[in-house]
Amino acid sequence: MDFQAYWLLALPVFFGLGWLAARVDIRHLLSESRALPASYFKGLNFLLNEQPDKAIESFIEVARAEQQTVELQFALGGLFRRRGEVDRATRMHQNLVERTDLGHQQRTDALYELAQDYLKAGLLDRAETLFLQLCDSDHEEEALRHLLDIFVTEKDWNKAIDTAQILSRKTGEDLTGDMANYYCEQATLAYTHSQMDEAHQHLVQALTLHRKCVRALILQGEWAWRAGKVEEACELWQSIEQVDPAYLFLVANSLTDAWRQQGRLVEGSILLRGWSERYPNIDLLSMTFQLVLEVHGGDEALRLVRAELERRPSLGSLDKFLEGQLVVVPVEQRQAVQLMRDIVHGHFERQSAYQCQRCGFKARSFHWHCPACGGWDTYPPRRQGESDWAQSPR
Repeated sequence: MDFQAYWLLALPVFFGLGWLAARVDIRHLLSESRALPASYFKGLNFLLNEQPDKAIESFIEVARAEQQTVELQFALGGLFRRRGEVDRATRMHQNLVERTDLGHQQRTDALYELAQDYLKAGLLDRAETLFLQLCDSDHEEEALRHLLDIFVTEKDWNKAIDTAQILSRKTGEDLTGDMANYYCEQATLAYTHSQMDEAHQHLVQALTLHRKCVRALILQGEWAWRAGKVEEACELWQSIEQVDPAYLFLVANSLTDAWRQQGRLVEGSILLRGWSERYPNIDLLSMTFQLVLEVHGGDEALRLVRAELERRPSLGSLDKFLEGQLVVVPVEQRQAVQLMRDIVHGHFERQSAYQCQRCGFKARSFHWHCPACGGWDTYPPRRQGESDWAQSPR
């Protein structure tokens, strides 16, 4: 009983203390609200009434009048950049950088925002300078990624490789595939300037760094072919089967030309047929069909595409089957088959595209470097919708 009475006496005391604390908080809140300029509340009112442009002008007035509103200036600068008003964003962030009363972290944040403004405006040299300054700050990872994008845009592959190595060490991210592509870009550039030894050395670096760099093997084969080393070119292209056979369709036409020059078309047609069965790809099927048609005639080419249609039904294989039918059907039936083939081919062309796995950008031709998001090796070596078909034989 004494214990319960004690707590009953304590309750009014706790209630009184809570009431007193609430009064202090309310007074503090009211004093802060009175300190805010009227333009701030005007801006809020404009926002509530869905008048963003007038709201921005009111907030700018607050930022000019109250030098302590640093966070508001950061918010306005970011808003201007997102709206495409890069000049206004740049001025806002430049004013912040030039202020002497900012703390170290706030000034670093202002430099990072200004660097992004320069990047958005296409002033890559200025952006690069600021991002380099930020490499020892809290924004180091973001700065390195922006620098990497800048160097790739400027095609400064040496700096891109160095930056990718630093970023990989800092984050643990595997960027060997990207760096191998940078070496391939260096190799292509050197080759166009007739610097053959340097070009080949870059490809060796790409393969040393990333042994499954199919692009480097394709380039080595192309250059051997142009140098008249047909046998070496064939060996390089055929070695792709051991590295990643999904990319064989990229060299099937070149191999056919090499076999034709060597008088090995029959042998080549057997090899292509085997690849087409083991590593299904609609582009590879199309090239195999053309070679079999050339070597063995229409009936054998039709058997090839009929077997593929039965094994893996798809719009693409139906398109090739109807193309094979056109070769062998009597003349009086050709018009009807041609009509069917035109309809199927039109649908296939509209639906058939390579699609970037990172951003979803679609392209008619295969790309090592996505033209939309800038990703490397983000295009699967099959057209959209082919993956399920390729893995579902019947």
